[in-house]
Amino acid sequence: MSRNRSLISMTLAALSLAGAGAAVAQTADPAAASASRQPASAEERAAYGRLDPLARSVFWSREMEVNPADPVAGVRLVEALRQLGQFDQATTVGQQVLVTQPQNVEAMLEIGRTQIARGQAFYGIAPLEQARSLAPTDWRPLSLLGVAYQQVSRTADAREAWNAALTLSPDNPEVLTNAAMALATDGDAPGAETLLRRAVTQPAATQKMRLNLAMVLGLQGKTGEAEQIIRRELPPASAERNLQWLRSQGRTAAPATSDTTALASARTWSSLQGQ
Repeated sequence: MSRNRSLISMTLAALSLAGAGAAVAQTADPAAASASRQPASAEERAAYGRLDPLARSVFWSREMEVNPADPVAGVRLVEALRQLGQFDQATTVGQQVLVTQPQNVEAMLEIGRTQIARGQAFYGIAPLEQARSLAPTDWRPLSLLGVAYQQVSRTADAREAWNAALTLSPDNPEVLTNAAMALATDGDAPGAETLLRRAVTQPAATQKMRLNLAMVLGLQGKTGEAEQIIRRELPPASAERNLQWLRSQGRTAAPATSDTTALASARTWSSLQGQ
C-alpha cells in the first residue's frame, strides 16, 4: 500500500510540474527552476480542491515551493496533511506559514484543528486565541476554542466560547453541534438533543449532524426516531451495524463508548474541523 502511495505521489508531482515548460525541466540550477515556475491558475486550484487529500498535499506543496508567502497554499497544505493523519507535518507547515505570515488567521485555525484532531488540543489553544484576537467578528476561532477547551476539561470556558460564537452567528449548526456533543459527553443527553434539533433544521446542516441527533435519541431510548434518521442517511448495511450498536448500548450508555462505525464517527468533533 505504501509503495502504491509513493508511486501515486511521484506521478502527481510529475503531472503538477508538467505545465512548467520544457525550459524549466532542462534547467540545471534548481533555484532558477523554482524561480521560473508560475503559480497555478484559479481554475487549476479549484480543480485540485476537489481531489483527495493525497493529491491536494502534492499540489499545495508545489504551490508553496513556488511562493512561500502564498497566503493560501500553506493553509491548504496543512489541511490536506491533517486529513491524511500526518499531524506532525501539518503542524510544522502551519508554523512555517506563521513565520512568514504572522497574522494569517486561516493558518492559526488549521493549526488548532490539527492539534484537536490529534488529541493534543492544549497546544492548539494559543493559536486559536490569537486568531480570536485578530478576527473578533469571526465565529470560527470561538467555535474551535470551545472544542479545544472541552478537550482539556475547561468546560466553563468551552460553553462561554460557544455562546460567544452563537452571538456572532446565531443558530450556527457547527457551533450548536459541538456544544451539544459536549453536553452528551457530560451525560446530558436531553440538553444535547435540544441543541441538535436546532442544528439539523439549519440549511447548512450535514449528515454527521443528523447522525449525532440519531445517536443521542437512541441513547435515550427513542429508538424509533433514531432508526428513521439512520436508515435515511446510511446504506442498509451501515445502517444495520449502527442500529445494532445503538441497541446494545441501552438507555444508560455514554457516547464515549461508541465503536468506529459511521455513527460513532459522527459524534466526534470532525464536523467542525473541516470548516
